[in-house]
Amino acid sequence: MSLALIILVCLFLPWIQVSCGSRQDSLSGIDLARDGHNGLWLIPILMILILFLALARRWKEKRELSAIFSLVAGLVTAYFMNRERARADNSSGLIAVRVTGWFWLAFGSAILLVILSALRILKRSPDR
Repeated sequence: MSLALIILVCLFLPWIQVSCGSRQDSLSGIDLARDGHNGLWLIPILMILILFLALARRWKEKRELSAIFSLVAGLVTAYFMNRERARADNSSGLIAVRVTGWFWLAFGSAILLVILSALRILKRSPDR
């Protein structure tokens, strides 16, 4: 649950920093989504659903189903974030484009969400 919250908060923080000479500007994940990278809108939707499922009492009983949903949401998030990282790496020498630490925190949280969800799926219950 905390990883989904970290990803959701980092979506509003600067992800990409662009500099040309002495001029600098930065774009958040929301700015990128508004700028035509429509797949990024899935990230906040999926993270809000993970938070909702974690807080819902009925879903605590269905541990495997919430773990599968978290795994899929983490994979989708990591895919779209990696795609944005690859776009940022395609920069010319005149304009310097780099990803920020907030991006790496959110990306690492998405990877960790995938790993922990996979471990929850693979972990056997004591009653089986």
